[in-house]
Amino acid sequence: MTINFKQEVQDLLKTIGAGRMSNNAYDTSWIARLADLDSGFSNKALNWISDHQLYDGSWGTQEPFYYHDRVICTLSAMIALTYRGRRAYDHLQIERGLSALDKITSNATRGLQADPNGATAGFEMIIPTLISEAEKLGIIKQQGDRILGRLTQLREAKMKKLSGMKINRNFTPAFSSEMAGQDQANILDIENIQETNGSVANSPSATAYFALNLKRNNPAAMEYLYKWVTAEGGAPNVAPFDIFEPAWVLWNLRLAGQLDPQTMELCQPHLDFIEKNWNVKTGIGHASEYTPKDSDDSGLVFELLTAFGRHANIEAVLSYEEETYFRCFALEANSSISANIHVLGALRSAQYSSKHPSVSKILNFLRNNRIADAYWFDKWHVSPYYATSHAIIACAGYDDDLCSNAIEWIIKTQRQDGAWGFYPSPTAEETAYCLQALSIWGRSHKNNAGAAITNGAKWLEENIDKPYQSMWIGKALYCPEYVVRSTILSALELAQQGI
Repeated sequence: MTINFKQEVQDLLKTIGAGRMSNNAYDTSWIARLADLDSGFSNKALNWISDHQLYDGSWGTQEPFYYHDRVICTLSAMIALTYRGRRAYDHLQIERGLSALDKITSNATRGLQADPNGATAGFEMIIPTLISEAEKLGIIKQQGDRILGRLTQLREAKMKKLSGMKINRNFTPAFSSEMAGQDQANILDIENIQETNGSVANSPSATAYFALNLKRNNPAAMEYLYKWVTAEGGAPNVAPFDIFEPAWVLWNLRLAGQLDPQTMELCQPHLDFIEKNWNVKTGIGHASEYTPKDSDDSGLVFELLTAFGRHANIEAVLSYEEETYFRCFALEANSSISANIHVLGALRSAQYSSKHPSVSKILNFLRNNRIADAYWFDKWHVSPYYATSHAIIACAGYDDDLCSNAIEWIIKTQRQDGAWGFYPSPTAEETAYCLQALSIWGRSHKNNAGAAITNGAKWLEENIDKPYQSMWIGKALYCPEYVVRSTILSALELAQQGI
């Protein structure tokens, strides 16, 4: 199969914009709860939930199996079905879900309490709220000292830390507003929590909670939900993400080198929009109508705009600097590897020396947070190939010692068929990350990756159009489909150049 890179890229640039993302059971379950506000709307979501139960009785992403995703999706789906259950089949699905949840949590003590980078967004706050609700509905027994019960104790401790604070749209906890449940709504600044598009933090689940419990049937909130829930009733993790999608797509495409004039022309409206939304003090966030900004988007966007001859000020990126690393968001519980990597890319684009204190800070942070002295995990993605690939791209020629073990790890973990995958099944997305890293590294370094690139590209061409797995971490796992597509196209073009 031969890929027409130019045509594929141009088609993609004509399509991207507000953001295309897979739907998930967690957010959809919140839509299913809205029967008293709009029964038809709720019924579509309920049908979506019913149609997407997995073979083992749980809900969530089938592959990869991910504890946090399965637990939060299964609990929320069972609660929605309990509130709305109309048929004997609904009750059977709840029973199967309960059996699956017992099996998952009985083996999940380590999985659910491991490195916090692995937790889905707001997990430790949302799950206890769902557990309490499920207990009151009689779906599950009192959890006590079991793993889910211990998570409830963690929520109580964190709620005490938030006492006296009012969460509004300026704070990232608004994204998980439903964590407040029925007992802690006083921590939310109800009059100042909505974004201009009517959402709460561009989150369908938080917005549904708001319309159901805080400002019942709020017109702006409902209009937002009507706009972003699909005709089949499914809801995404975030909508829109009109900065993240075009920025990551363009970043991937420019890795492959200079684009032709016609393709460059198609890039300009996206660059205009991104540049227009840059804030000179705080940079940029994942969406134009999302108040908080972050260093992950800001770092990558600075590098992107600079590469395309656009303007952004490095001081906005530097505003996220802490003593030993760069924070991603204010009030974050744990640091982000990829945010620091993308800030590093920004500092490099700003022509900072590798000896500059801010650069050295990030390089030391990355060095100290490697796993097996070779690769990295990040809190926004379930695969280490994402963070590791981006680290190699940012560091190649900047700190080669930091990259060498990672390159060897990528080569050693390639499968016999040419693909890569950290979980049981290989994926096109992970294979693309590895090809990007090996190809970028190979431009200026001699290595033994020629055969790995050739075999990986062959497998990727043969699997480019298969459904992509949900590997990005939000409240549940999700897939930003056009971002993944751009990664694959970029990887194949880079591989072709290096063969």
